[in-house]
Amino acid sequence: MTENDVLHALSKVNEPDLGKDIVTLGMVKDVSVKDNVVSFTIVLTTPACPLKEVMRTDCINAIQQLDESFIVNVNFTSHTTSNRIDPKTILPGVKNIIAVVSGKGGVGKSTVAANLALALSQHNAKIGLMDADIYGPSVPIMFGVRGERPMMRNVNGKGMIVPIDRYGIKLMSIGLLVDEKNAVVWRGPMASSAIKQFVTDVDWGELDYLVIDMPPGTGDIHLTLMQTVPVTGAVIVTTPQTVALADAKKGIAMFAQAQLDVPVIGLVENMAYFTPEELPGNKYYIFGKEGGKNLAEEYDLPFLGQIPLVQSIREGGDQGVPVMMSDDEISRNAFENFANLAVRSISMINADLPAEKIAETVD
Repeated sequence: MTENDVLHALSKVNEPDLGKDIVTLGMVKDVSVKDNVVSFTIVLTTPACPLKEVMRTDCINAIQQLDESFIVNVNFTSHTTSNRIDPKTILPGVKNIIAVVSGKGGVGKSTVAANLALALSQHNAKIGLMDADIYGPSVPIMFGVRGERPMMRNVNGKGMIVPIDRYGIKLMSIGLLVDEKNAVVWRGPMASSAIKQFVTDVDWGELDYLVIDMPPGTGDIHLTLMQTVPVTGAVIVTTPQTVALADAKKGIAMFAQAQLDVPVIGLVENMAYFTPEELPGNKYYIFGKEGGKNLAEEYDLPFLGQIPLVQSIREGGDQGVPVMMSDDEISRNAFENFANLAVRSISMINADLPAEKIAETVD
């Protein structure tokens, strides 16, 4: 068996999301054939790739169809894709910027943003979390960093704020800069100015994904951020009930406007059902059933999954230990599946696939 034989066999293995074979996509590197051992490396589009084991199995089967006596060693590395075409004067080391938004407050947007960031980081991706909710910052409480203050660092002659590091994630919030007992009573321009500083005066360094916990609604801060930084896409958070869905539609409409034109990564339904700790197999749809899923279908958007209403999620957020860092398997699995689908959707956005293809593949 030669290296060309190996490449020919692997050309029949498709990247599940992008719909092309891994050889054409340039994902196969370092092919080696020694005695009866074939080794090669696949370069993934993200370290958080959820389909790695599927690709491993497909590659082994493709090689062993040529000669089943060969041992196949499949190694993985990653090079996170990005669709940034701007000059990178702002956030130069950040490959993807994810805005987590909701049309209204009270839908658990900050909980979703925090656990999305943690789920991505557990796949060895470099993650930052920016709390852009100036009037109601939640990140310091949710990550157990209340009272901590970020340091300053000289970067190329400029003083830069160093984000707080917690669970391997870089954190920045107005709650780390002001006393939590004081209300932030700022007009829109001041709040927008603070957000600009969070992207220009914070040393975020090299990141695969910067998750931004946006304030609820559709206002000044949203416009400022979308027009200041090249946002890869937005995750829409809703709950199943009608009043939340009505506001989620406004969030979807905001990103469709010509002056923003930000892709929607997908829609996630939070508090989709209640599951009591003592009866983990039971689901009680106290806020309605599958409203978020139906809304995603109505707007032809990727549906990123359902997050249950579980007591441990609330307790973890209050105690500074997000549920992704707990032993609650039900909630962890829900957030893990949500993050996997979000990453797949981002990879397809970066590959410039049409929305219909994204929705079809992620569903």
